[in-house]
Formats: sequence, structure tokens, C-alpha cells
Amino acid sequence: MKILNVALYECKSILHNLPILMVLGGGIFLYGLLYNYMYSPNVLRDVPVVVVDESHTPLSRHYIRLLDATPQVRVQGVVNDLKEARERTRKGEALGITFLPADFDEKVGKGDEAVFVTYNTTVAFLYYAALKEAFSGAMLALDDEVRPRQVVFLASQVVPAIANIRDIQVQGIALYNESGGYASYLIPAVLMVILFQTMLMVISMRCGEENERRMRPLWRVTGHGSSWRTAVSIVIGKSVVYVGFYALFSIFLIGLLPLVFDLPHLADPLLLVQLLTPYLFATVFFGLACSPFFTDSDAPLLLIAFFSVGLLFLSGISWPLELMPWPWRVLHSLLPAPVGTLAFVKANSMGATLVDISSEWSLLWMQCVAYFALACIVYKKY
Repeated sequence: MKILNVALYECKSILHNLPILMVLGGGIFLYGLLYNYMYSPNVLRDVPVVVVDESHTPLSRHYIRLLDATPQVRVQGVVNDLKEARERTRKGEALGITFLPADFDEKVGKGDEAVFVTYNTTVAFLYYAALKEAFSGAMLALDDEVRPRQVVFLASQVVPAIANIRDIQVQGIALYNESGGYASYLIPAVLMVILFQTMLMVISMRCGEENERRMRPLWRVTGHGSSWRTAVSIVIGKSVVYVGFYALFSIFLIGLLPLVFDLPHLADPLLLVQLLTPYLFATVFFGLACSPFFTDSDAPLLLIAFFSVGLLFLSGISWPLELMPWPWRVLHSLLPAPVGTLAFVKANSMGATLVDISSEWSLLWMQCVAYFALACIVYKKY
């Protein structure tokens, strides 16, 4: 009976708390949609750019042809001064500018370092990345063609050693991300982090509110006893409400958004349920175990919101887990978000089965047990 009373009280408190509803609506729906819209092109092709060519030499024109041949950009036009190029970008005719100075060919001919300047839009991160890759790639291709002729500027004793060096052929194969898209690589991991962060925000706000009132509302619901039964009832009652809410939110974030924005969605629905069950419970128990630190209903929001990059790093998505120092690997194992994110990416983007993610799945269940016991100890102390 106590569990039902706690669950009803917690559900009523959430639905009547406007800041929490704003976090749920903004964090789940707006945050999820915003991330996907920011990276929705995934792979950019033929972005219009303008070239300012003050060199007017065969070498500069060759660079322009190499730039136009890259898949990322399309040379919209060649102008004589930077003012005209900026005017075109202001009108929306181009999204990037590359500037070739008048001494470009002269410096290359002398074997000196030639400087070229690029201006990239920051309207979206993908535009900046695509333009930077195209500008640099075209210049590197030009460098490969010109460099052999620069051997005349080297000391005679070094030339034979350089000539005898064998070429190294490097081939890259993009595993599980054939298009090389940034969204298909990053967004699946971000969706799991959003679930963890927003749930922790809601729990911290509720616990902070209870701590400000010195737990009096819970006393009225469960009585003033400090028995283990009361503590277990509180933890289970709260957890059922949070997991119930986030089970519905997961359908939107994990089930619907990948289909709408054409993100990887290789995992079987049953496997996602098997993965999200311990992930959500471990997150709730972790948040409740940390409740003594949430002495304020607003302050935790400022702290939790800045954990996104760190959680993505700890998950092993941006940096291999095997190359991390052991303290970071320990922290990876202690937090639900990194473990669950890595398991989700394996299942959803790489097509892994439950057997393939058994280590992460088992670790999530161990976190459930450990943080449930710790949460019960915390509420027993209250």
C-alpha cells in the first residue's frame, strides 16, 4: 500500500510542477528534435563557395579546379576582392570564401610556405566541417603535385634518401557508417545521454524540493517510521513513476526519431526493451542514491547540463575505451549513461545481439542492484 501511495504522490507532484514539466518537454522533445535538425543533412554535397583569386596564375586556377572537383563544395564564382565575396555570402549566394593572395604562385615557386585564407559559415556545424575538409583537401592535393618539384631547394645529400622512400598506401574503410555522416555517428549516442541527463534533472529537482521541505510530504504519505520497509517502498514507488514516464519518452527518442531522420535503427524492438529496462532503472536508482546532494531544486540543473561531452567521452564512442587510463574506465563502469550508450550504439548502429552486449547488459543490472541498495540506505537514514 505504501508503494502505491508513494507512486501516486510522486506522479501528482511531477504533473503539478511546471519547471519539471518544462524540463521534460524541453529536454525530451525540443532537445531531441533540435539535435537532429542541426545535423539533419548528415552528409553535405555541393555547398556553394566563392573564391577570391588575387594571384591570377595557372597554379591558382588549378587549385580552383581541384576545389570544385571535391564532393563537398561547388565553386559559385571567382571574384577579384574580398568585399565582393562577403557581399555574396551576405546575400546567401555562398556559404564559404577562400582567399588566394597575390604572392601565392611566387611563394610556391620559391619553395616558401604559401598562405591561403578561408572563411566558413557557422550556421550549422556540418557546413563548417564540410567546407574546412574541402578547402584543406584541395590544397593538399595541390601540394602533392607541386612538392616533387621542390627537391631543387633541398641539400644534395638528402635527395637520394628521400627518393628511395617507398610510398605508403593508406586505405580507410568506414565500418557501420558508410556514408561518413556525422548525424548517423553521433545522434544515437546523444539520444541515450538525453534520457540519462533529463531523468537526473527531474529527480534532482524533486529531491531538492523534498530536502527543502525536510521530507515532510513523504512523511505524510509513508508515516514517520524509519524502517527498511518504508525506505524500500519509497524507492520502488518513485522508481516505478520515473521509469513509466521515460518508457513512453523512449518510444519517441529511441523508436521514432531514428525513423524520422533516417538514423541507424538496426536493433530489434525486443532487444531495445531488454536494454532500456536496466538502463532506466539504474539511472533512477543512481539519482535517488545521490539525493542527499540535491539540497536545492534549481542548482543541480546548472551542473548536470554540462555533463554531455564528458558522458559521450566516457562511453567510448568518441575515444576508444581500451585506450583510456584506468580511472576513466572505472568511472565508465560506475555510471549508467556511458555503459548504456555504448551498448545502444552496438545494438542500434552495429546490429549487435544481446549476446554481443552481454557485458554491458550485465553491468547495468549490477548497477541496478548496487544503486537500489544505496538508495534504500539513503532513505532509511532520512
